[in-house]
Amino acid sequence: MTQPASPQPAGAKIHPARQQRVAKALKWYSVMAIATGIWLLVLVVEMIFKYLILGSDNTPAWFSYIGPAHGIFFMLYCITCLDLGTKARWEPSKWLTTILAGVVPLLSFFVEHKRRVEVKEAFALS
Repeated sequence: MTQPASPQPAGAKIHPARQQRVAKALKWYSVMAIATGIWLLVLVVEMIFKYLILGSDNTPAWFSYIGPAHGIFFMLYCITCLDLGTKARWEPSKWLTTILAGVVPLLSFFVEHKRRVEVKEAFALS
């Protein structure tokens, strides 16, 4: 079975405009991956306090804002994953695994680092 073609053949010259588009998308993806990871950790801590420590009746009112805030950041994370994926010409499976990394606590940090290294190497970004 043959391997699918990579977005750029090794040693190929990449147009500077495309490098800029990918670099900008990578920056936004990195920011949103870190923000999503932080909000997911905050959500996990909130759920531990709410359901295991305090009980669902004794939680502070501001706990109700954590879930929706995480949801907004996750949606923005999904958009930035799709943006980077289209500009870097990823396979759909790579998009999906990158998006799903935002669902598992701490995994978004590791996948963000891996994708950042891959994209910087593939597009000769500094």
